[in-house]
Amino acid sequence: MFACISTMYAADNVSFRATAPDAVAVGDQFRLSFVVSTTNVKDFKAPTINGFDVLMGPSRSQQSSVQVINGNTTSTSSVTFTYILMATSEGTFTIPGATIVADGNEVISNSVQIKVLPEDKVNGISSGGESGTSSSSASSISNSDLFVVANVNKTTVYEQEAFLLTYKIYTAIDLRGFDNVKLPDFKGFHSQEVDLPSDRKWELEHYRGRNYRSTVYRQFILFPQQTGELVIDAARFDASVAQANQAIDPFDAFFNGRNAYVEIKKSLFTPKLTITVNPLPQPKPENFSNGVGEFTLNSSINSTQLKTNDAITLKIEIAGTGNLKLISNPEVKFPEDFETYDPKVESSSQLTTGGLSGNMVIEYLAIPRNPGTYKIPSAKFSYFDINSKSYKTLSTEEYVLQVEKGEGGSSTQTIANYSKEDLRVLNQDIRFIKQNDVTLTPRGDYFFGTLPYWLCYLIPLVIFIILFFLNRKRIADNADLAMVKNRKANKVATKRMKKAGNLLKNNQKDAFYDEVLQALWGYVSDKLSIPVSKLSKDNIEDELKKYGVSDELVENFINVLNSCEYVRYAPGDANQAMDKIYESSLDIISKMESSIKQ
Repeated sequence: MFACISTMYAADNVSFRATAPDAVAVGDQFRLSFVVSTTNVKDFKAPTINGFDVLMGPSRSQQSSVQVINGNTTSTSSVTFTYILMATSEGTFTIPGATIVADGNEVISNSVQIKVLPEDKVNGISSGGESGTSSSSASSISNSDLFVVANVNKTTVYEQEAFLLTYKIYTAIDLRGFDNVKLPDFKGFHSQEVDLPSDRKWELEHYRGRNYRSTVYRQFILFPQQTGELVIDAARFDASVAQANQAIDPFDAFFNGRNAYVEIKKSLFTPKLTITVNPLPQPKPENFSNGVGEFTLNSSINSTQLKTNDAITLKIEIAGTGNLKLISNPEVKFPEDFETYDPKVESSSQLTTGGLSGNMVIEYLAIPRNPGTYKIPSAKFSYFDINSKSYKTLSTEEYVLQVEKGEGGSSTQTIANYSKEDLRVLNQDIRFIKQNDVTLTPRGDYFFGTLPYWLCYLIPLVIFIILFFLNRKRIADNADLAMVKNRKANKVATKRMKKAGNLLKNNQKDAFYDEVLQALWGYVSDKLSIPVSKLSKDNIEDELKKYGVSDELVENFINVLNSCEYVRYAPGDANQAMDKIYESSLDIISKMESSIKQ
């Protein structure tokens, strides 16, 4: 048992896979690889290869890698056996799996199926004949090199019958992408787009005598909403193509860094499509639900034995494929003594080539008010069957209910998914009492005309008048720029001296003296309403004396200016000199603020 379990465990951990292209053309060479996820291998036995010429192989190569993720080290190793094959004849061929002994166990790989397409008639991809790969203009890219095909799986349909519209790209040149795509608005149709994988897969396909790389670009399910000849307008695709630049030598482009490829723009248009939409046969059934497709009908009820004021739930499920979202709900005829509510619908569907495939669950809720035996007749569901081209009518089961008298005259049961406010109680006209707290006001007691009422008008008016005059005074004061500068002179100087104090702490000597000089000159300029450019040591003394500054304070002011220019370059204790100038400047600004007379 231990030996068998070990062998099975080892075999499960070793993978042996064969890989090859899904499609090739006659004359193409391609690679067939067999990869085993261990290096302990021997006795590789190749399969019988029919329909292909073996040009080389099998060649053996070994790979290994080590990864460290979040401190966890993982290592992988593998051995690859490679063949180079050439397709010789058209058809679909299957290459059986190879056999190998890995880790002491015999392992068989998967088989691969390869479709061999006919040889390209014009050999456009390799020779560049009709493909135009040797040119560098949009006009040289022929419509057979790159085009988009719009296909529908049906051209004649009934009204509301779903059909598939596919836009497919075919290219024999280097298509880089689309700069702009303009699709039609599908007038006359209800459209839903099919979700395609984000990583678009390109396949080799033989089309109209040539081999192209092709892929499905977009797909839509369309439901015609009217009859007659409906036209699907042309779609526009603005493509970007890379082509070899024949004007540049390849060696020159490689060694001199020149661009060997040029980008070509080309607009592609799909032809218009005409869809013939036939009307549904007449006469339509009485219970026709607008359904077109293939559907089934089922029903269920939660209980047939109940008491008055107990709720019953009848569920009807419509499942199938077609215009599922456009189907109307079947009509259920409850007895007259039953209180009924609007049905609730839940749907689950996915888009398929035949339309929407899934189901709809319609839930009907009713409450019997009187005891007795009641019958709920079967509900009818009619739709147009696409396969038989005829109407079909489905019926639900008929239900017989036994209702006994319940306790009390009104329902006290809580019904899931239905709020109390949704229920109406028969033979009564009293609504549910609102239980929020409210404040009652004596009748005849009004706020209009009272003193508080008039104060609400008077107080805002007084405040507005006061603010109006204050604002006018502020505007008048700010209009005199010289007066504004005068008032803010001390504030600006103090701000500059504060900055100078920070420079003093950081021992930034040159910046400190520059800031002190700006503070002193700026203060005097703002206070005297004289531009700094017109002030100098020669006229500052006369100007200050005109405004009542004492001779001693003027002398101190000039001494500080001289010291700022001298001490910067004088030897000695720089910190002590800076401290002294800083204190003197503050003292001068303070004394001038109280000495200057306007």
